[in-house]
Amino acid sequence: MRTVDAAGLDIGDDSPPRIMGVLNVSRESPYDPSVFADPGEAAAYVDDMIAEGADIVDIGLESANKRFEVLSAEGELERLDTAVAAMESASGDAVFSIETRYHEVAEAALERGFDMVNDICGFADPEMPRVCEAHDVAVAKMASPPDLERPGAIEDVDDIYAALGRNGLTDKTIIDPAFGGWSEQKTVADDRETFHRLREFRAVGHPVLVSINRKNFLRDIAGRDTEDALPASLAATAMAVERGAHVVRTHDVAETRDAALVGDSFTRDRVTETVAGVAVEELDVTTAGEAQRHLDRVQTGPPEPGTAGTEPTEGDGTAAVSRVYSLSGLDEQARQRLATVAADRDVLVTGGDEVLLAGSVRGLRDLATAVEKPAELRAALQVI
Repeated sequence: MRTVDAAGLDIGDDSPPRIMGVLNVSRESPYDPSVFADPGEAAAYVDDMIAEGADIVDIGLESANKRFEVLSAEGELERLDTAVAAMESASGDAVFSIETRYHEVAEAALERGFDMVNDICGFADPEMPRVCEAHDVAVAKMASPPDLERPGAIEDVDDIYAALGRNGLTDKTIIDPAFGGWSEQKTVADDRETFHRLREFRAVGHPVLVSINRKNFLRDIAGRDTEDALPASLAATAMAVERGAHVVRTHDVAETRDAALVGDSFTRDRVTETVAGVAVEELDVTTAGEAQRHLDRVQTGPPEPGTAGTEPTEGDGTAAVSRVYSLSGLDEQARQRLATVAADRDVLVTGGDEVLLAGSVRGLRDLATAVEKPAELRAALQVI
């Protein structure tokens, strides 16, 4: 997992979770507390967010909500003055990010003092990575179709990887798997599946950003409207950081910071050492899917900057993940049969009235297929 330097702010496994506060200068944005047209008022809001713990301030020029018309690059540039004035008037110290989908807007913002880009169209503008590399800045790349008109209409979690690989990754790319109702096609069930598999995206090898604040898939679980959805967002924030998220984008900075720190404190320590010139990194793998993504990465290599993502090769993540099960209620005949069959399959069987069964997912599945009798043992193993 690489560490990204965002204008002196380290983002990665060895750094605390970073909080990205949100300021909008777009009148269309649905979250009123973050919307400002007056630069002075916007700067005061930015200073409040920084005081509450925002490491990054992301300034949006327009709403990406599917209900609104999309601004052209020229339309965004007309609003850039307000964003620049707010940034220059703020007294707090933070990394300033411009949210845009157009390379022309990104370049203009970077030339006027912005530190970072948040591309919500995932390099649909193929010139975006070139601009970010030329300015040597961090860029958040949101998984999105190659369409400057509408970002984020990706439903199938597996398709997110292809979207993140499209037009490559810069050395300072931070990946965003994209949560929320960016399109009619994406459902709350799709978002839940993406969140469930969040740890898998670490296999891309770049820091991960999540934007889950008060999102529909969390409100739906809790049965809350946007105004009352903060507790659900905070619970998910702690979980997201524990699962490997490095940046959390939010409108609720102080509360989200606390939740992120809780999640970080319970994140499992991973070995990351360099010994005699050899780098050793313990991967965060808990499912066969996560293991498969790492296999795909080392077999094909990461997408090169300016190139499309490569197709994964065939592998077997089930051989790289272990499981431990407890079985009770087996008679002596069943226990002996289990031990005999397991001995040839790299599966550990130990215990008496309670048997512990441990091995790789592949080995355990092979064991379940091989045992034909007694019938009760075969039935029990089929649930593994």
